[in-house]
Amino acid sequence: MLTPQEITLLQEELKTAQNPLFIHDDDADGLASFLLLYRIHKEGRGFIHKTAPRLDARMVRKVLEINPDKIFILDVPIVEQEFIDGVNRPLFWIDHHQPLERKNIHYFNPRIKDPLAYIPTTRMAYQISANPNDLWIAAIGCLADWHLPDFIEQAKEQYPHLLTKTTDLTTIVYQEPIGKMVKMFFFLLKGPTSEVHKSVKILTRIESPDEILKQETPPGKFLYRRFEQINQKYEILLKEAKKQIHRGKIVLFYYTDQQWSFTSNLANELATLHPTKVIIIARSKSGEMKCSLRAQFPILKSLEKALVGIQGTGGGHDNACGTVIKQEDWEQFLENFKRELDHA
Repeated sequence: MLTPQEITLLQEELKTAQNPLFIHDDDADGLASFLLLYRIHKEGRGFIHKTAPRLDARMVRKVLEINPDKIFILDVPIVEQEFIDGVNRPLFWIDHHQPLERKNIHYFNPRIKDPLAYIPTTRMAYQISANPNDLWIAAIGCLADWHLPDFIEQAKEQYPHLLTKTTDLTTIVYQEPIGKMVKMFFFLLKGPTSEVHKSVKILTRIESPDEILKQETPPGKFLYRRFEQINQKYEILLKEAKKQIHRGKIVLFYYTDQQWSFTSNLANELATLHPTKVIIIARSKSGEMKCSLRAQFPILKSLEKALVGIQGTGGGHDNACGTVIKQEDWEQFLENFKRELDHA
């Protein structure tokens, strides 16, 4: 969590920003974090960072074209020093992944002081926002990152039709009405760029979750209908993925859709349904295998060891990881990973 001094600093920096740029991860935690901070003053613009998980020199030219006076980086695991030096702007990086050492940047990460801390970026963004009218956004972002927030009881009181009395995270995410909105925050970031940008712009103006779930306004109807169209594609893939559940410890599912990436969502849901398995959802693109790995037990160390000598990168949290492997090294990586799981 942010300290009172850090909250005050970030609130003041947002207040005095004339043209802030919010660079956020392309998942529900990143989206919710952006929405919470943007809606404080409704100044500046957001940028969805899709070249996961690294923010590097490739983004410098784009940022300079936008010409922000301040940059807020949200839920991006890796910010390279070359990016920091290249943009030469005040930078405020709020994140909760493995801490890194960087210069000339204001860095906020709870794991610097406590390596075992698990605080989604959304939770810290809500500390800064503290707007009770946006509690639904904060709840969605935290739940999407598999975190039961400390304000969950307040959320139940404010939105009893979205949350019942249960405190079980799995039940909330996959059976409660708010779980549909968790999925929605993921899925509205998928598909054609123009539709994604339109969806995010509309979300910056939505006042209540009922606008969407009950389709009370035209903008809410647009978001709900777009979500339904995307969800139909997801449900088809989920049905196919469930057929890959066998006796082995690893569940491996490949799919080839080039436009719709559901790797993390499929991995999350299957890992919840099958807590004794390691789920690998793999998608081939541009000569690489882009994967999400999930389990109900630690797998990060096994992944890191499996990557030794492999053309690929990977990382994440203990139970939830991502990796990108060159196709020519894919089979060797799988062999390494199975070996490391057996030794763990």
